[in-house]
Parts: sequence; C-alpha cells; structure tokens
Amino acid sequence: MLNFTIDQNKCDRCGLCVADCPRNIIHLDAGAVAVPYIPPEKEEICFDCQHCMAICPRAALSIGGHSLQQSMPIPGHLPDTIALQTLIKGRRSVRQFAQENLTQDLIEHLLEVASHAPTGVNVQQVHFHVIKDRSTMDKFRHKCIEALREVIKQGKLPEKRGYFADFVRLWDEKGIDVLFRGAPHLVVTSAPAKLPTPQTDALIALVTFELYAVASGVGTLWNGLTMWAIRDIAPELRAALGIPEDHVIGYVMSFGKPAVKYQRTVQRANAKIKYVS
Repeated sequence: MLNFTIDQNKCDRCGLCVADCPRNIIHLDAGAVAVPYIPPEKEEICFDCQHCMAICPRAALSIGGHSLQQSMPIPGHLPDTIALQTLIKGRRSVRQFAQENLTQDLIEHLLEVASHAPTGVNVQQVHFHVIKDRSTMDKFRHKCIEALREVIKQGKLPEKRGYFADFVRLWDEKGIDVLFRGAPHLVVTSAPAKLPTPQTDALIALVTFELYAVASGVGTLWNGLTMWAIRDIAPELRAALGIPEDHVIGYVMSFGKPAVKYQRTVQRANAKIKYVS
C-alpha cells in the first residue's frame, strides 16, 4: 500500500502533483470534486521519489506513510551561492587528523544526510560500511598491513601496485601510516552489482557525504590506496568491512576531526568545456 493520502481541507486541486509525477500515475479527474488519487493497479510502479509530497504548496499530500512534519521546508533555507561555491572550491583532502573520535551522533547524522543522495531509478540501495572508532580502525589497519605482507611474501603483489611494499616497510620501520594517514574513521560505499548504476550510485553518495562532512567541520580523504588494497590486492578485506560479494565498491574515504585548518580556496586550470551546437 502506498498510503497516498490527501487532506481535502487543504488540497486546492492545483494539479502540480499530477504534472510532476515521473511515473504519470497520479490522476485528477476534470470537473470532479475528488482530489488527486493513484489507481490501485498503478501503485506497484511508484518508485518512492516523493516528488508529489515535495511539490505540494499547501502541504496537503503524503505518501508511503511519511509524516509531513518530518520533512524540512526548502524556501529560505538553501545556502547562498557564495557559501556553496566556497564549500565546493574550499574542500581539501586532509592527511592530518586529530586523535579523538567523532561523536556517534555526528557520524550517524552525516550518514543519514548522505543517504539522500540520488540513485539510478531511485533504488536507494547504497550501503555505507563504517569504522566508527579509533580502536576498530587500529585493528583494521593491522589487518590490512598483515594482508599486504602476506601477498608480498607470496610474490603476488601486482606489478602496478609494487609501491605497496614501501607502505608496509614504512609502517614497520617508522610507524608511518601511508594508507590511512592516522584517520580514526573510514567509510566505504557499495551497491549491489545487479542495479542499473551501482558504482555511480555509490560514488554520488560518497560525494554527498564529503560535502556535508566538510560543512560540518569534518576532514575527509578520498582514499584510493585503501580502495586498491581491498579491490585489487587483498579482497579478503571486503569481508572484514562487511561488503557483500555481489556488491560493487564505489570508493573509500577516511575521515575525522582535522588537525589542520585551511584558510582559502586554491585556483585550478580553466574548465575543459566543449559547447555542442
């Protein structure tokens, strides 16, 4: 059941929900007193985008049992363009982290917001695999180093990843953590391979996570080294993170309280643009 509900005292039959439905399953009979409705036989093709609920100017509509009181108003609450531009241009890859854990409430909030990232056909099947405290991070770091050490010992380190042997040596000899940079937390996004766009969905979710994390004062690092270790060198590490075998990995991100503070944006080369005519 979709629980498509209309408050007849609020609905003015404006038809916005009808016009904006991507599946064209909402109907409003001309000249009738009735309010918008979804025929029962059309309910199964709804993909829960909730556009109808979002667009209603009179807050007269709910769907899927969702409470309108749990939705945030948009007009007047979006960031101004300068603030958003500064966030996008000012985000940095952090490689120096404070030693303390982020609070569990903050981590959960970052993940809840990131879960609103768009997905292909609105499947909403991105999984977040999270290390939420430094002690668990220390255990996973040890597991990674030992897995790499075993691969190196067996002579199975891929030639193009030969530099991972240096990472193990630096950790053994000097305690230098090249893989995680001392970050207390890690998040990996994944999605079932059978979906229309699994890797894209998982990447978009992590981009969303990063931007909101940075806006919340959290440092982030796109961690390609750990992704390659998991995906290309020691795939048994997937199990340690709870990544199902039938999932595609989006990317890996280290995060935590930054031990550095950047003061300004940087300048990039001109955007590579080709206008089509």
